Amino acid sequence: MPFYSAIFKGCSKTTPATTMSLRFTTSLKLHRTPKTLINPSILLFLVKRRSHTTLSFSSRPANLDRGVFTCSGASSRTLGLDWRSVGLPYLQQQQQQSSNYGRYAYQDESSDDSDFEYGSSQHQKSGSTLDNIDEWRWKFTMLLRNKEDQEVVSREKKDRRDFEQLSALATRMGLHCRQYSKVVVFSKVPLPNYRSDLDDKRPQREVTLPFGLLREVDAHLKAYHSQNPKDGGNFSHNSSRSSIGGSILTDEGFIEQEPLSKNSVVVEKILRQKSLLLRNQQQGWQESPEGQKMLEFRRSLPAYKEKDALLKAVSENQVVVISGETGCGKTTQLPQYILETEIEAARGATCSIICTQPRRISAMSVSERVAAERGEKLGESVGYKVRLEGIKGRDTHLLFCTTGILLRRLLVDRNLKGITHVIVDEIHERGMNEDFLLIVLKDLLPCRPELRLILMSATLNAELFSSYFGGAPMIHIPGFTYPVRAHFLENILESTGYRLTPHNQIDDYGQEKAWKMQKQSQTLKKRKSQIASAVEDALEAADYREYGLRTRESLSCWNPDSIGFNFIEHVLCHIVKKERPGAVLLFMTGWDDINSLKDQLQAHPLLGDPTRVLLLACHGSMASSEQRLIFEKPEDGVRKIVLATNMAETSITINDVVFVVDCGKAKETSYDALNNTPCLLPSWISKAAARQRRGRAGRVQPGECFHLYPRCVYDAFSDYQLPELLRTPLQSLCLQIKTLQLGSISEFLSRALQPPEPLSVQNAVEYLKIIGALDENENLTVLGRNLSVLPVEPKLGKMLILGAIFNCLDPVMTVVAGLSARDPFLMPFDKKDLAESAKAQFSANDYSDHLALVRAYDGWKDAEKQQSGYEYCWKNFLSAQTLKAIDSLRKQFFYLLKDTGLIDYKMENCNTWSHDEHLIRAIICAGLFPGLCSVVNKEKSITLKTTEDGQVLLYSNSVNAGVSKIPYPWLVFNEKVKVNSVFLRDSTGVSDSVLLLFGGKISSGGLDGHLKMLGGYLEFFMKPSLAETYLSLRRDLEELIQKKLVDPKFDIQPQNELLLAVRLLVSEDQCEGRFVYGRQLPAPPPKIARKEKVTGTLAGDGGDNSKTQLQTVLLRAGHEAPTYKTKQLKNNLFCSTVTFNELSFTGNPCSGKKHAEKDAAAEALLWLKGETYSSSQDINHVSVLLKKSKSTNKGKPSAHRTSGVKQTIKD
Repeated sequence: MPFYSAIFKGCSKTTPATTMSLRFTTSLKLHRTPKTLINPSILLFLVKRRSHTTLSFSSRPANLDRGVFTCSGASSRTLGLDWRSVGLPYLQQQQQQSSNYGRYAYQDESSDDSDFEYGSSQHQKSGSTLDNIDEWRWKFTMLLRNKEDQEVVSREKKDRRDFEQLSALATRMGLHCRQYSKVVVFSKVPLPNYRSDLDDKRPQREVTLPFGLLREVDAHLKAYHSQNPKDGGNFSHNSSRSSIGGSILTDEGFIEQEPLSKNSVVVEKILRQKSLLLRNQQQGWQESPEGQKMLEFRRSLPAYKEKDALLKAVSENQVVVISGETGCGKTTQLPQYILETEIEAARGATCSIICTQPRRISAMSVSERVAAERGEKLGESVGYKVRLEGIKGRDTHLLFCTTGILLRRLLVDRNLKGITHVIVDEIHERGMNEDFLLIVLKDLLPCRPELRLILMSATLNAELFSSYFGGAPMIHIPGFTYPVRAHFLENILESTGYRLTPHNQIDDYGQEKAWKMQKQSQTLKKRKSQIASAVEDALEAADYREYGLRTRESLSCWNPDSIGFNFIEHVLCHIVKKERPGAVLLFMTGWDDINSLKDQLQAHPLLGDPTRVLLLACHGSMASSEQRLIFEKPEDGVRKIVLATNMAETSITINDVVFVVDCGKAKETSYDALNNTPCLLPSWISKAAARQRRGRAGRVQPGECFHLYPRCVYDAFSDYQLPELLRTPLQSLCLQIKTLQLGSISEFLSRALQPPEPLSVQNAVEYLKIIGALDENENLTVLGRNLSVLPVEPKLGKMLILGAIFNCLDPVMTVVAGLSARDPFLMPFDKKDLAESAKAQFSANDYSDHLALVRAYDGWKDAEKQQSGYEYCWKNFLSAQTLKAIDSLRKQFFYLLKDTGLIDYKMENCNTWSHDEHLIRAIICAGLFPGLCSVVNKEKSITLKTTEDGQVLLYSNSVNAGVSKIPYPWLVFNEKVKVNSVFLRDSTGVSDSVLLLFGGKISSGGLDGHLKMLGGYLEFFMKPSLAETYLSLRRDLEELIQKKLVDPKFDIQPQNELLLAVRLLVSEDQCEGRFVYGRQLPAPPPKIARKEKVTGTLAGDGGDNSKTQLQTVLLRAGHEAPTYKTKQLKNNLFCSTVTFNELSFTGNPCSGKKHAEKDAAAEALLWLKGETYSSSQDINHVSVLLKKSKSTNKGKPSAHRTSGVKQTIKD
């Protein structure tokens, strides 16, 4: 017991942030809460077993929450980084260590030393695999029994050697496991693909500036502080003033309201007169010949038979759920039935119906159809409103709009005053906005008992929505479609005789996307993809004995991952040659597939003949004018073929379609919350979607549907698609929740039809806190309120706001508009080199996709002034349509910012510094952060690494993808997508100064000149004076931005000295710093250069050589001379460990062996001195200390610990 009491007595002297090594024959590493440093029962067990294993238990909440606490014996100090990039108590407590142990934050070995003698100064013998597995079986059992512990971490080589067997054992016991480089982890909860806390190569940056720059910056900063003394509290950071200002914005979705007083007799008379006028107009149209003809057509629709039942249900119930097959007329007829009934009852003037659609093309096409059926022009009683476009008037009573438009109306009108009916169409698609809207409307209904809510779905899952609204009545409208005959893959192959081979299933995406073709050809050699795995069992169980040998052979080599361009071409030729007249609707996965297939078909002698075939594309990002072409009938003898995405399933109806070709896939965005990474991958559609696609062929006559997959695969489809709320990031949605003052984000979303997982919500909330939209209590900040009025992602909205504040608005609007629209840079397959060369000219070696976009747009605007815009686009491989969309978005942004008051009407005043590309780069960084990756240039490659993904790649069309070296240490990016690897779509290089001033929140580390960002994942080392300058500038900048947001009329021009300091720093930073690994000390450390003090103080007793001084101290104390062990690291540096009196001290990596040994000796001297003595009697005092320590160690071990020390205790 004296032995254990000594150990725990020593532990009581150790702070929670301190690491302690206990040396038996076992190395023990416990990750536990601060309350219990070491579990006595485990310690006793290990003493008995005398194992050679490093055991690490880590406490982390079951939902992978924050707060990992580390106590480790595996190294001289374990850095308690939060693996989700959030600050940890450990990092905060680093600064609270005893002053006797000094303030050196970086005394560790290099990361290249991760396998070096953890647990003992001697090499540990590797036990057999069988013994190791038995050992781990006990560890797993202990982990499962202890509720506080969440994971076991090991750095042992033998555990990496046996990882395959250990992972199988852990899986059988219900644990999760993963290997991270030289570390293996076994956990009770799922593990991400990358853990920054276990990465020895995480970004650590030494920051240096050109000579004299800091002096100039400090001069400006000093002048600014003298002109603007601190006012001691006159400025409030918590101002409740709303930047929206109470006005209703109409250009971006806010709907005009007429403030009417219902108690006013005059108003009632006016409304009565309007109602009578509307009734007379309606009766006049219905009695006209054209109106009679239109009524006859409308009565032929299936919805007409249910008209009375529908109207009765709406009048008697606050919520009604309506399901109807495709073509029944529910979308066009039900809103008209309600409007016509209200007009006939002389309530037309007070009737206001909003009908939401999931897509803009749906809202536009349906409104046009309904207006035509009413004998009106758009903008009279019927209108539409989508982003950037809208036609409506003061007398519009039926408005078709996208769901987002109604949500933005709720920002300024929580109770939807004046609205009598809300119709939410296509709810079966389960879009994120639709699910969010249902929660808001469900809460609104008790406050508005007269409001009527009608939910319309195209599929028969109405029970789900009915139960959500407390058993709301359901009405089903039978569809009126002609029979459609389905042909599955086996039927098509049997009837056409086409033969599938592994080679003719490789889709041709052209030279630009050659990697796609290579991936397809490698599919057979590698493990199966998610697409193939989903239907693997169904394919194995399928029975094709009734089909011919040729068909069976084709089915045996069918590739589920392939779209099948060649097979589609064959099917289309079959339809054009042998089938009856009628349009063909071909469902593809996305824009790339549509473009590539269209190019292939246009090169075909039959399908590319414009006199016989009209090829059209339909995609949500296309211009409205182009989308309308798909509804027009072609000339006689010409067959229309429309290549469309899944938007053509229900949102639009092409009346002359007779044939449908279905590839069975849709490109769907999924969200990996554990790795915080969106994935854009093709996936199988649902059975409901397949039925919808098939039904599009039976609108005008009996149709045919060619499913390009076997029937057994269709049977394996899920019934319905996964809701978007469960497969996309939630940042914008969470911001809307706080803007609408709907309470706690997690509590609100828990009331959704199918709530998202808590980790997805947590990631979104953390993101909004990082960008400054929410404070630590999840309350909306002034910046957050401003972001809520901008119809863009929060990060892009932040970029717009800062562009307005810093008077460089024009280029920033171009960047934001470009990121909101499609990429204007075209890459034709046959002219890819020329296109890349043209884009490189716009880049001008600035290493920025965003600045290249600005130059391309500016050039196009100049060309437009000279009437040569199309020639400019043709010459530079740019999309004129996309540039026009960007131009339109810019105008919209300008008016929205003007409404917030941040800018005035004169564009010139907003662009004082638009010529400063360094400042623009800084604003881009501020907006896109935390989309950040480090850049490490190597001889033949560039390594990019993000916080959450580790190493990533750049898309091939980025200007930074083809360069051999990027002279910036950081890249900020807008979007990352996981395809096969994680790719960054567009990027801009930024310097250290830009990141420190405009990036994330920075805090001081435990060392002077040490700054941290992203909870300690990013670390910066510099001169203390430079660190103080960065911190001071950052505080002043944040205060300036806050003042401008609170008071938009605040003039920042008098703050010229501060702005000059900022612009000088971001423009003159030459990125001369370097990345360091192994937690090296910054150079020089003025306030912590205590090794120099040791040299000076002890010069008379050993000279200026720290090795000689240490040997003198030890000999005077009666000890043997110290021993040194030096190792060369992978970065060609040397790291040395000095050992004496059972104490080990490790120095910092140095360029030579002798320097490394001197550094280790200096570390030992610092510890022996306690870092507080500076008298000439230091050596005598240390000698006495060592003698006491020696005598003490004979009886019981000392637990005295300090940074950089390994203390060895033997039994």
